[in-house]
Amino acid sequence: ARNTRRTAAAPGLLTLLLLLLASHSSAFYSPTCQSATRVLHAQNNDGESDLEYKNAPTKILSNFMSKPEGAGDGDAMGSEPNPIDAIDFAAPKFAKRVDLPTLAAILDYELSNKEWFVTGNVNPIYFADDFEFQDPDVQLSGIEDYARGVYKLFDQSCSRAEIIRTEVNPSLGPNIITVTWRLSGKVSIGPGLTIKPYVCYSDFTVDEESGLIVMQVDRFSVPQWDILLSALFPFLIGKITKEPAPPVEPRVVTMPSVVGLKGGASNPFENIFGGL
Repeated sequence: ARNTRRTAAAPGLLTLLLLLLASHSSAFYSPTCQSATRVLHAQNNDGESDLEYKNAPTKILSNFMSKPEGAGDGDAMGSEPNPIDAIDFAAPKFAKRVDLPTLAAILDYELSNKEWFVTGNVNPIYFADDFEFQDPDVQLSGIEDYARGVYKLFDQSCSRAEIIRTEVNPSLGPNIITVTWRLSGKVSIGPGLTIKPYVCYSDFTVDEESGLIVMQVDRFSVPQWDILLSALFPFLIGKITKEPAPPVEPRVVTMPSVVGLKGGASNPFENIFGGL
């Protein structure tokens, strides 16, 4: 019943967002990162989108997406190269089977350094080929599509995904790792739309046989109407909408001591396979 109520609240707010932004910009590429407004538009190698929309308003908003300035794929003269192109998505997978707490610690280190929830700078060795992402409004297949989607969605000059903790979460299932993180920054709507900092929960499902991540489901600490109102009308923050999430306390995060993994390495991928 809770999910039904959240989804039912979305159309009116999404329509408002669409009208307000359309009145100020003739072209924008994505709504803000939140359940009903998170649009990860990506294409596979054949140019076909693997993105599935779970409600009509989000699908309508996706028609207004356009590539942000400077995020080119090399087809526009003078455009900057897309850093996601440098990731080897065909790299061999993480062959070292480790227990869930150790994998959680490895991901904690990787995410704390790369913040790929907003940068898209994923390490694909931890993800299965049939990896899927979903939230209440969209779902997509493939870690490459996910990486390209979040890179396009967030303003890379200021957006952050600060990791609070990464831990095994048996309350959600036998093979679930939950990452708790603070989202802040901007999404690239017209001149940029500021995100009030809030806490996200990314639940990774780990395949028991392969040890790879097969699913990521995102949840959020505040309702969608709060995110939208705070972004569009920041003077309402702390009055009608909730206060921003507090700053994340600094942490010292180290890579676990695993055979083939060198703790604190800047590029764990090289040490995983280079040390074998």
